[in-house]
Amino acid sequence: MKNISRRSFIQRTALTSAALTFTARSWSLVNGANSDIRIGVIGFHGRGETHIDEFKKMKGVRITALCDVDKGVLNRGVDKLKKADLEVTPYADIRKLLENKDIDAISIATPNHWHALAAIWGIQAGKDVYLEKPVSHNVWEGRQIVRAAEKYKKVIVTGTQSRSSTAIAEAVDYVQKGNLGKLLRARGLCYKPRTSIGKTSGPQQVPDGVDYDLWSGPAPLIPPHRNNPRWGTVHYDWHWIWNYGNGDLGNQGIHQMDIARWFLGEHQLSPRVFSIGGRVGYVDDGETPNSMVIYHDYKKAPLIFEVRGLPEKTGSTKMDTYKGADIGVVAECENGYAVVTGNYTHATIYDKDGKEIKKFEGGTNHFANFITAVRSRKMADNKAPIAEGHISSALCHTGNISYRVGKQKNPDEIREAIKSNKDATETFNRMSDHLAANNVDLTKTKLTHGQFLKMDPKTERFSDSEEANALLKDKYREPFVVPDQV
Repeated sequence: MKNISRRSFIQRTALTSAALTFTARSWSLVNGANSDIRIGVIGFHGRGETHIDEFKKMKGVRITALCDVDKGVLNRGVDKLKKADLEVTPYADIRKLLENKDIDAISIATPNHWHALAAIWGIQAGKDVYLEKPVSHNVWEGRQIVRAAEKYKKVIVTGTQSRSSTAIAEAVDYVQKGNLGKLLRARGLCYKPRTSIGKTSGPQQVPDGVDYDLWSGPAPLIPPHRNNPRWGTVHYDWHWIWNYGNGDLGNQGIHQMDIARWFLGEHQLSPRVFSIGGRVGYVDDGETPNSMVIYHDYKKAPLIFEVRGLPEKTGSTKMDTYKGADIGVVAECENGYAVVTGNYTHATIYDKDGKEIKKFEGGTNHFANFITAVRSRKMADNKAPIAEGHISSALCHTGNISYRVGKQKNPDEIREAIKSNKDATETFNRMSDHLAANNVDLTKTKLTHGQFLKMDPKTERFSDSEEANALLKDKYREPFVVPDQV
């Protein structure tokens, strides 16, 4: 099939989406409201497999298309569904899938650098969207998705499944009502093991069957420079390369960032941010930090985030914990604290001495929430609207930006710079102790002290650094350009 140009695609899909913008009342006349919701899954060499598994078992939902730029992945996915008596149309190019008017909605689990463009193109093509986290690769394009959703009245559910957890919602409500006294800080934790991805000597070969031009999409078309024995030269380890990923802060950490912000009740970017971190403990092809502290200076209480990819100490397979959590959130208050850990189905309340005083349990299927919102067209039914997903994703991005415009310093210089901030100092000291336990000498392997950055939450731009502002938006490659006007 002949590819269509970006201009003609945008013109055609803008007309299509305008024709398919309906009120809740008229939606009942459209295929999908009272019949099956027909879904195309885009990208499924990882998290997308879960999308397929969840949607295919839902009553009133049909997976009718699969899209992946890796021919091997695509063929295996089609064959797997065929064995389950499900016939789907395969696509390598998302643009061709979006031309299919028999698809009502899409779910996106591509690499991060494709998230915004895929979502916006989908919205313009008249599709509702389930969008994996982070919703964007940078701050600017996240806001563009919000604008597109508002303009075309489409449903977009962000893949922060904790938002469908009744346990977490109840814990947040408990803390916000003051049952533990004043909230002092919300701390997100991503203590997740990340070993070296190896070190290559130069450009690597693209695997047979991968359309690398499509895979690169909005990013620069350059050869891969990584070759992990497990994932090869293209898949998964893109998370640790700035052109495509956002490190573990934007990979796993976005979930915990979102929950921590939820406890704070903040709905915009923090007015001030700084970070400290580095890729330490090994030398490999990864670019993003494996050890990091991010400090979002909200007026009510700070949001502090910690990333640790190394174990509790050299030779161990265990990870550190903070108040019992390794991948989770701790909302610390005057008279106790709330802990949310990995599976999003329970949250525990402790007094200030660490004694358990209350537990909340219960979760909801987040994919089912998407279908509920698609059918009802009611904003109240969407547990993770794109506006919320954008803010939480952008908090990860601004933390990374501080790091990227920062400078390497020795530990005493860093302590001097943050000495007036007790929370930041305490967090940095624990981080330093953790790295020392992994034989990382910070006087020889220096961490980067991220720049202190002031953000205007209304404009979502920094007021004190044009160098940082330059990282709020990517430079896109034709024809894969996130549009200025959605």
